[in-house]
Amino acid sequence: MSTIAGEKPALIWALRLSVVLLVGLWLFPTVGLFVSSFRSADQIATSGWWKALFPSEQNLTLRTAAPETQVEAGDLFVIEGQLFAAGESGEITAWGTSARDVAAFAAGDTAELRKGGQLTVEADGTYRMTHDAPFEGRRGTRIFVTAVTPPSFSLDNYRTVLISGGATDNLAKAFFNTLTVTIPATIIPILIAAFAAYALAWMEFPGRALLVAAVVGLLVVPLQLALIPLLKVHNEIGIGKGYLGVWLAHTGFGLPMAIYLLRNYMVGLPRDIIENARVDGATDFQIFTRIILPLSFPAIASFAIFQFLWTWNDLLVSMVFLIDSTGETTVMTKQIVEMLGTRGGNWEILATSAFVSIAVPLAVFFAMQKYLVRGLLAGSVK
Repeated sequence: MSTIAGEKPALIWALRLSVVLLVGLWLFPTVGLFVSSFRSADQIATSGWWKALFPSEQNLTLRTAAPETQVEAGDLFVIEGQLFAAGESGEITAWGTSARDVAAFAAGDTAELRKGGQLTVEADGTYRMTHDAPFEGRRGTRIFVTAVTPPSFSLDNYRTVLISGGATDNLAKAFFNTLTVTIPATIIPILIAAFAAYALAWMEFPGRALLVAAVVGLLVVPLQLALIPLLKVHNEIGIGKGYLGVWLAHTGFGLPMAIYLLRNYMVGLPRDIIENARVDGATDFQIFTRIILPLSFPAIASFAIFQFLWTWNDLLVSMVFLIDSTGETTVMTKQIVEMLGTRGGNWEILATSAFVSIAVPLAVFFAMQKYLVRGLLAGSVK
């Protein structure tokens, strides 16, 4: 015998290691998006998210105070202050006055300015500018510093994405548009499929086996084959592009899976319960609503998870049946695609938008995941 009592077979350990590996592959980018959504663009550019809890070295562009703040001290005109904004801190290791040499001076050194005068920058960010003539201009002198900054997190990215952003980086409208598509597109196929599954499982009528076979066959039909013909039908009957069209499309594409899953679950329910209900005079509708539906909740919940995730993350069906040139019905997936073109360098905005887009599906999955396995395995074992 290759397995001794008390020892785990090698296959079990291989399975557990595979599960741990898959969880890690899924968790690593998700946690990365979550952490990066609270970081600034400079932090993301200079260090990975796994270093977010540690001080990091960043190249920053700061400015001194405006010339109007200068004071006269003897024969000199002086501008003093703090380079870091209120609430921020860091340790400057090098600095410069030109973008071509950002580390020309060390902290504490004094540099000669091009327009005259001298500038001294200390490690804590304090500076002193002196000149024997008044400083001129409207803006302060630009200073390039290399500084070690402590870890910091903020909600600025979420304010931009959800509240104060412009037309290209605000997801608020697209978020509600996505909810408007997803919720009906999840509920409608469940309602229709539940009735159909009960009929195929417990009602006797000619051609029932052929209908079950047809449902199984429709599971393997690619939806891409039906997109354009279905859109033509929508245009001919006056539906066109809009929420009704995308609801009907998602319902049609989701019904085969819904009927197959719910039928397999319902057919495995105890026959005695249904027969006793019929003996007591219950109609098929009463049996369906008072017995079958409550007992079939695990299967309904498991399909609801799949349908919600599918419709929430969908781009293709929405592009064909919903989104028009006005952009008023843009969903989150389309908005994020546009951000990749217009805000391709703003990783903090992209990370925040991506996490917002997966937050709702994650919440739905974790809220209903206990029913997922029970619903998927229904009917597989007698």
